[in-house]
Amino acid sequence: MDESNPIHQDLAAHRLNQNYPRSILIKRVIWGALKVLFRFSPRPLYEFRNWLLRKMGAEIGEKVVIYPQAEIFFPWNLKVGDHSIISWDVKVYNLGPIEIGSHTLVSQGVQLCAGTHEFRKPNLPLITPPIAVGSGVWICAGAFIGPGVTIANNAVVGARAIVIKDITEPGVIVAGNPARVIGKR
Repeated sequence: MDESNPIHQDLAAHRLNQNYPRSILIKRVIWGALKVLFRFSPRPLYEFRNWLLRKMGAEIGEKVVIYPQAEIFFPWNLKVGDHSIISWDVKVYNLGPIEIGSHTLVSQGVQLCAGTHEFRKPNLPLITPPIAVGSGVWICAGAFIGPGVTIANNAVVGARAIVIKDITEPGVIVAGNPARVIGKR
């Protein structure tokens, strides 16, 4: 290890820095138990999964389809508009709020990541910038949406794209790493 490197990570302090309020800890334990019902519910029981999420504080619109293989970390930080779909193997890492508009498709293997660490501080404190996905958006398979990103209405995010900056123009198609505009819808 290069001792001349001025960067220092204090992971012992990082662990001690995780001070969740008791109410959040209780919610996490309850959701941990209910997640088993969510995960193993038959695929057609979308309304049952939506009901479970609502009971845990999520705001779920009408006729929303969330596959049982989707992983929702904190339901109380999730808002989904009417007629949207969250497909299988989607990871909704919503340490911070994630809002998904109406008629939006989040395809298989997508990661929505509303949590990161302040890497400039030795104890790596958690930061939770929100993600906002507009209405009529299609996030294609395997894309990554980073913390603090906003995606405008009717945009398309190409498969495996890495979105780390806002997509501000409605109806554009973005792709690549990092994602950039490649056309109009």
